[in-house]
Amino acid sequence: MTATPDLADRYLAAWNETDPSARRAAIAALFADDVHYTDPLADAEGRDALAATIGAVHQQFPGFAFRLAGPVDAHHDQVRFSWELGPRGQEAPIAGSDVAVVDGSGRIHRVLGFLDRVPPPG
Repeated sequence: MTATPDLADRYLAAWNETDPSARRAAIAALFADDVHYTDPLADAEGRDALAATIGAVHQQFPGFAFRLAGPVDAHHDQVRFSWELGPRGQEAPIAGSDVAVVDGSGRIHRVLGFLDRVPPPG
């Protein structure tokens, strides 16, 4: 299965979903059962762990939303993109880049996340 740039939009939509039931439905439609998500702050295996990770981000940053921060690059079974996280319509204090790998059914089964900009502690 070939990854396509629209996968990044669907991925960020799942991360932006604040309703837990709708979030689980979005995750089920987009991610493999055995999805493995890892970034410097989280390591989640499986859809339930991913849903909990996304929920924790919403709790930590209420009112923030993810948005693309540049072009999406896709080839073969992987897609790479940069994103920002911040209040809607304002400068984002957090930015990162992710690489998502799809399985044979077109669902994301692996995400490698990187944080490019984070606010200073305190």
